[in-house]
Amino acid sequence: MWSALALSFAMTWEITWALIVGFTLSAVVQAVVSKSQMSRLLPDDSPRSIAVACGLGAASSSCSYAAVALARSLFQKGAHFTAAMAFEFASTNLVIELGIIMAILLGWQFTLAEFAGGPLMIAILVLLFRLFLRRPLLESARRQAERGLRGSMEGHAAMDMSVTEGGNVLERALSPRGFTAISHYFVMDWAAIWKDIAGGLLIAGALGAWVPVEFWRAFFLSGDPRVAALWGPVVGPLVSMASFVCSIGNVPLAAVLWNGGISFGGVISFIFADLLIFPILNIYRKYYGGRMTGFLFVTSYLAMVAAGLVVELVFGALGLIPAERHAIVAEAQITFNYTSVLNLIFLALAALLVWRAARTGVGAMLAEMDSPPRSRTEQVADGSTRAPAGYVCPMHPEVRSDRPGRCPKCGMALQPEAAHEREPPKHVHPT
Repeated sequence: MWSALALSFAMTWEITWALIVGFTLSAVVQAVVSKSQMSRLLPDDSPRSIAVACGLGAASSSCSYAAVALARSLFQKGAHFTAAMAFEFASTNLVIELGIIMAILLGWQFTLAEFAGGPLMIAILVLLFRLFLRRPLLESARRQAERGLRGSMEGHAAMDMSVTEGGNVLERALSPRGFTAISHYFVMDWAAIWKDIAGGLLIAGALGAWVPVEFWRAFFLSGDPRVAALWGPVVGPLVSMASFVCSIGNVPLAAVLWNGGISFGGVISFIFADLLIFPILNIYRKYYGGRMTGFLFVTSYLAMVAAGLVVELVFGALGLIPAERHAIVAEAQITFNYTSVLNLIFLALAALLVWRAARTGVGAMLAEMDSPPRSRTEQVADGSTRAPAGYVCPMHPEVRSDRPGRCPKCGMALQPEAAHEREPPKHVHPT
């Protein structure tokens, strides 16, 4: 047991600075890119809309559950279903922090393969949707989505603290409001996926310490390289499903599997499949119904296998597949070196961001992350609607809370507000 924990801790120390860098860069991007305009930018499944969806996904949180929730929200607000799914897969496969961690634990070749294979996998998925997704199934999924059944991280997906005014991107990011937004996104992203990261590291440590390499070599058919190259992308997503680990938490597991003999393309298809783990399939069932869940599973699995096979063939032909299997798992040891220096520097940065977030009301937002987003108006007995009584930001009246706190956009203290009533709009029949 102690050997497994030691390996887990050693891997954690190896990637700590990279996680902080990745989450900080992701927070900066989220702080200057507004979610409110996403649905308008994804009206169809044209190449332009799919490219925009991939770009927006790469700029969003890497939390798989938040990506799934936000994709449904986009679909509910009018985004094309295919574009919403492209956004979802890009959110977990094309984000900065994933590439950094893969480069550290596996090697730069895997990062290159991920960012080349990810768009390919999404393109194959879009093609399968165009060929086989029929309107009755899509309309059934829309009706189910409009029911608004709870899944996970809907509150996190709905939060938008982006700063869209006040200069160029750099000026907005460096402004007090930008600093606050960055700190909040940083803390909330960590809160959203720390369990997956910890789970992935613990499972990877246990597998690396307890499971003999011979077992993995037999399971992945590594005795015959040609058969293994075909078998890896086929079995990789299935192993990922059984791991129950998503987001970037599956990268340490991928390192164990690579050392154990899975093919290069198998590693890539394994990482792609974090959106097919059983808890997320259950959320698909709630969001879109059983039939659409089955459709998403089959088409996603086929796209992942196909992309993994193409990556295996292309990178093999280019001589980019590493000849040795030395992913950082079994030999990882903690020593005072450049990694330790980087960890200390970026842990100080993390502490600064956490301090800023704590002083500007992130606690209330953390409490709402896994709750359904609240409506800004509520129905009252006489049929009129009114804004919920409570507290409001004097600079951003759209920011409301039922308790004292600070505005997540500017850090100002929320002030008491009386309830504002208005008459419902009159329904006028045409003459």
